[in-house]
Amino acid sequence: MTDKHGTGGTGGWRVDTHNHAVPPKMQEWAVRAGILPPNQSRWPTWARWSLAATEEVMAENEIAAVVTSSPAPFEVFKDATQVREGARVINESLADLVREQPARFGFFAFLPLTDVDDALAETAYALDTLGADGVLLLTHVDGTYIGDKSFEPLFAELDRRHAVALVHPQFLPGGTPPGIPDFMGDFLLDTTRAALSLMIGGTLERHENLSIILSHGGGFLPYMAARIDSRSHDEEGVDPETLRSHVRRFYYDTAMPTSPYATPSLLGSADHSRILYGTDYSMRTAEATRYVTQELTRDPLIGPALHRRIGRDNALRLLPSLARRMGVAV
Repeated sequence: MTDKHGTGGTGGWRVDTHNHAVPPKMQEWAVRAGILPPNQSRWPTWARWSLAATEEVMAENEIAAVVTSSPAPFEVFKDATQVREGARVINESLADLVREQPARFGFFAFLPLTDVDDALAETAYALDTLGADGVLLLTHVDGTYIGDKSFEPLFAELDRRHAVALVHPQFLPGGTPPGIPDFMGDFLLDTTRAALSLMIGGTLERHENLSIILSHGGGFLPYMAARIDSRSHDEEGVDPETLRSHVRRFYYDTAMPTSPYATPSLLGSADHSRILYGTDYSMRTAEATRYVTQELTRDPLIGPALHRRIGRDNALRLLPSLARRMGVAV
């Protein structure tokens, strides 16, 4: 890989593939739709997103470009019509960011999975008209996970397009036990469930042209893959050879974050060319983003060459449209 123009004068080199944005147009729509309260002082931290704050975080963490998305859980919408309307506002808002700074921003388009026909229509609009770098897939609709056959028309279209899809968790069906924050366990389990549904339901086998990124290091999948393997001896699991192939087929981001607990499992199970730098900003604070990046940099199991691949090169090979906008040859 050769970089024609260095870092484009930004001082950064990393590419953050797990990043979230809520531009003003999206904020205003969410207030009108009753999703956010009119009083901004009552907004959650992530909803107070600003371009200036994002650029500060990028500079502090040597991030040259981010691929942003908006994983609004389906539960926050009142019905499928509002999901469809919200998806269009989200995608046009994120596309505006890319038009304003094409070498610094990309986006994964939000798809209204509550109606597969709506999702197909938004896929075409986002990829063909707005120039999205890929799509964002929330894990389930009312407990029906994305590996279910009902989503097959969408996956067939994404496969036809050789698309990139970021799988992002949301609230678990049935809710969260009191006193246990959802980000500590539920989100990781939700991602794991979605990955298993794609594996067991045959989605990965049917659609080999589709690239799928699992958020937060794949949830629990790298850690508990051996459990799936062992169940094959009880005639209830996935064939071990198929399992290993599927686990290595996924892409994984480092928004776990990397740690002495997580890194060995991820490096032992994933294809190292499919590990991507991710921060989860602005769902995480600027301070947490700095911590995640520092922990990745200091991780003793990730040497300089692999650090470069994870931080930048793997993402640019996966997302050639972003690489072109950055002036990078891959």
